[in-house]
Amino acid sequence: MPPLPLPPPAPLPAEDAARHSALANSRRAADLVNVLSREPADGTLDRVAGVLRAYGETEPLGLTGADLPELREAAAALRPVFAADGVDAAAERLNALLAERTGPLRLTSHGGASPWHPHVDADDDAPWARWFLASSCLTLAVLLWERGRAPGGVCASAACEDVFVPLGSGRERRRYCSRRCATRERVAAHRRAKDALRGEPDSTAPGTPNGPR
Repeated sequence: MPPLPLPPPAPLPAEDAARHSALANSRRAADLVNVLSREPADGTLDRVAGVLRAYGETEPLGLTGADLPELREAAAALRPVFAADGVDAAAERLNALLAERTGPLRLTSHGGASPWHPHVDADDDAPWARWFLASSCLTLAVLLWERGRAPGGVCASAACEDVFVPLGSGRERRRYCSRRCATRERVAAHRRAKDALRGEPDSTAPGTPNGPR
């Protein structure tokens, strides 16, 4: 089944709009993981650049196709953090990445172009993939610390499986990345229940007229 088209990044709520907040940067990490987890295809570079611009990166980005393989590898390394089953597992995976793949904590203002904020990459001119992995590890660690729970999740919809960062402070683990996916799964479950009562094949199963392809 071909993957669903990836929607553009949702605008940040006003209270989260600060470019260097843990929540904003964690959502950026999730959006980049989702773009980079798709099968290699034309347009991936433009989609990555679009996410970076949406979260405040300025021109010239200096991003090229040569950056994509290492960016994809970084996304693959980050996905298990989002998929972790609970705060302890997420912390263990982040600790391993912080120990193996990042540098010492430092503060930077990018030459006065931004407020002072922490980095754990080698320097301000680090390659995009190293920056992406290091900054994502740091901000996801801060979000875990602030909330006391796993910083992200993976959509439970088999037709999606995007990673996401839950908004709000609720303790109940969110299952879907969006209302669209939650609604689609509720409709599919309702159809399966109706088909079961009628003794008909599952109309939402692959290969059936109404099922996913």
